[in-house]
Amino acid sequence: MSKAVISILGPDRPGIIAAVTRILFEQACNIENVSQTILQSEFSGIFIVAIPQGLDIRVLHGHLYDGLSPLNLHVFVKRLGTEAGPGFDVRNSEPFVITTKGPDRKGLVAAITEIIARYGANVTNLQAVFKGGDDPADNIMIYEVDIPNDIDAGALYGDLRGKAAELSLDISIQHRKIFEAINRI
Repeated sequence: MSKAVISILGPDRPGIIAAVTRILFEQACNIENVSQTILQSEFSGIFIVAIPQGLDIRVLHGHLYDGLSPLNLHVFVKRLGTEAGPGFDVRNSEPFVITTKGPDRKGLVAAITEIIARYGANVTNLQAVFKGGDDPADNIMIYEVDIPNDIDAGALYGDLRGKAAELSLDISIQHRKIFEAINRI
């Protein structure tokens, strides 16, 4: 059984997930992973599905397109590659949460992620809420990052703190277990 990545984008409304999953069910696809969110008023969903043998990926795209275009949704379907590439080795890393707060300005995410990438760390999840203005509570970014064990963590933290100070951001860097323990409800 092959797999596909399906991205659905468009204006949010009730019933989008029901429509997508109904079409996938009708095509005998099995949903293996889903990540879905609403960004302002836009729906964004990514599905990884197992496709039954004999179902062409273009046919699956056609069914999704036909069923979702009346909802003004855009559909992208791509076969999930099985080729081995230079992926990130999560076994030799530790999960951290980096949180920044501060005044809104262009390039904040680019500046922080450039440093993270320079050290070979991998952003696994990013949540950013920008309401504009200078109130730090209105502009928050939370990066979940896998940091390789073999890098100079002190240098990474120093570079992140230096960039945060340059951008007038408050920054917090915590191991994910500590972050979760502190923020547990």
